[in-house]
Amino acid sequence: MACSCSGPEPQSPAPGFRRALWIALWVNLAMFFVEGVASLQSGSVSLMADAIDFFGDSANYILSLSVLSMGMLWRGRAALVKGITMTIFGMIVWVRALWVMQQGTTPEPLTMGTIGLLALVANVCVALILFRYRDGDSDMRSVWLCSRNDAISNLAVMAAALGVFGTASAWPDLVVAAIMGTLAITAGVSIVRHARTDIAQANERAKTPAKSLPG
Repeated sequence: MACSCSGPEPQSPAPGFRRALWIALWVNLAMFFVEGVASLQSGSVSLMADAIDFFGDSANYILSLSVLSMGMLWRGRAALVKGITMTIFGMIVWVRALWVMQQGTTPEPLTMGTIGLLALVANVCVALILFRYRDGDSDMRSVWLCSRNDAISNLAVMAAALGVFGTASAWPDLVVAAIMGTLAITAGVSIVRHARTDIAQANERAKTPAKSLPG
């Protein structure tokens, strides 16, 4: 009797993960529009960075939903794309912060604080929904890291608003934007490393020949 023994297949995503992704997607899309408008009104780089991050996360959730029922190889590739995207996002935030620093403009702190609090509530809710999936494959972990980083970023934006209010300077906003950019870069590198491991393992399973057992 012949039997294929090429190694165990990766576990399917945990039950409820797809529904959690859809919730996260719609929350992030809504907050992208809210923070995008607020960042233009207030002139805040950290709010703009957070708005772009919401948009990036929305695209990542769509990507995760597209490959959710596929094998480890495709989920790893999706995570790889997301990791690279997060790294590029962090670099863009750094460039924007340096540009605003040269312009010398000061953001409006009340809008920063109010919208930052609203975004924090939204992201904490999403993070709690996704918390149980944080130890899955690279794609599931990337979703959790996105949500965790967003909540941390919102706290930072609120702190920046207080700093701008107290100092009448753009420096708190610029420092927070730089921190957010660095956080995106480090998380992106972590996801890329995890994704490459998943892809390598999936390729090894595909290359392992089927073994025949005596019937």
